[in-house]
Amino acid sequence: MKLKSTEQNGVFLVELSGKIMGGPESAQFHDAIKHAISSSHKKVVIDLGAVEWMNSSGIGLLVSAYTTLKNSGSEMKLARTTEKIQSLLVITKLNSVFDSHDSVDSAIKSFN
Repeated sequence: MKLKSTEQNGVFLVELSGKIMGGPESAQFHDAIKHAISSSHKKVVIDLGAVEWMNSSGIGLLVSAYTTLKNSGSEMKLARTTEKIQSLLVITKLNSVFDSHDSVDSAIKSFN
């Protein structure tokens, strides 16, 4: 998994790519979420467009981030969920928890 975080229009954007399988790489994702909170970002978008594959640990990372952000008073949205990831969200019924958007711009605009 590779991660890049930036700010766009007051929204903290986390771009993930590669395979999300938990493990040691998950610390980098948790650090990015903690940074968003400590920087007082109330709006976070997780861009999954370049994610090739995700297992149950990867789903757990998203759930953990969602819970952590919600408990801190922040909102999290998903952007560019691939067909594979969307089907995982449907199977786990997390599609009713996560607010998913076709594009990063759409996710950012949905905060307003």
